[in-house]
Amino acid sequence: MKDKRILYVSSEVIPYLPETDTARTSFELARLMHGKSAQIRIFMPRFGVINERRHQLHEVIRLSGMNLIINDMDMPLIIKVASIPKERMQVYFIDNDEYFKRKAVYTDEDGKLFADNDERAIFFAKGVIETVKKLNWTPDIIHVHGWMASLLPLYLREYYKNDPLYSESKIITSIYNNGFEGSIGDKLIDKIKFDSIASDKLDLIAKANYNNLIKIAIENSDGVVKACEEISDEISDFIKEKNIPLLDYYHPEDISEKYSNFYLTEIL
Repeated sequence: MKDKRILYVSSEVIPYLPETDTARTSFELARLMHGKSAQIRIFMPRFGVINERRHQLHEVIRLSGMNLIINDMDMPLIIKVASIPKERMQVYFIDNDEYFKRKAVYTDEDGKLFADNDERAIFFAKGVIETVKKLNWTPDIIHVHGWMASLLPLYLREYYKNDPLYSESKIITSIYNNGFEGSIGDKLIDKIKFDSIASDKLDLIAKANYNNLIKIAIENSDGVVKACEEISDEISDFIKEKNIPLLDYYHPEDISEKYSNFYLTEIL
């Protein structure tokens, strides 16, 4: 993996959020590939529960300052960065006061999904892509983890399809079994169509539930990773239907070689 550029985009990463399969795996995989001399960048949302002082987050002024248009609204993009202790890896945080200042991640105190989770997912996807463009850093692989990052493959394939920075980038989506009940609203398609993405590219998310968000990520990816032992039959069948390269689940102690071989032989 020497000198390969890998962009990890995750809804959750330890140590910034509590340990989940997504948070642990996205961190551990980045650490292992960094140890194989790959060039690594990690992006995640700057949720309000993240303690900025403890983790020493600071705003990157040269990357902040642009506005992203979300559903015909100008939303300021703020970029913060921190270094993972002992690992010499930087994590970039996509921030906006309207979407991420609240002291919660996906749901309110009653466990109800936030009504603007659809816009938060769009903002996160576009924020990552625009920030990487500002860094002028061309990733060989873009590896997506978690449902809040699930729109990024769609935006790369459609909204940014003519951007030369990403023309050779390969996209991988990791599948986890930690979804949510219900949907993130019934206006997601309308909000994405505002970015001139064709309706026929959005049929999968007519209902914006967890499985459908993961399906649209898979449909726009070059490879899929089964990141937990069990995934739903619906998702498993969809992967088979798409006949897309699949890396099966492996115990965490085995992932270093399995993932690097998958990157090099199936994706690149």
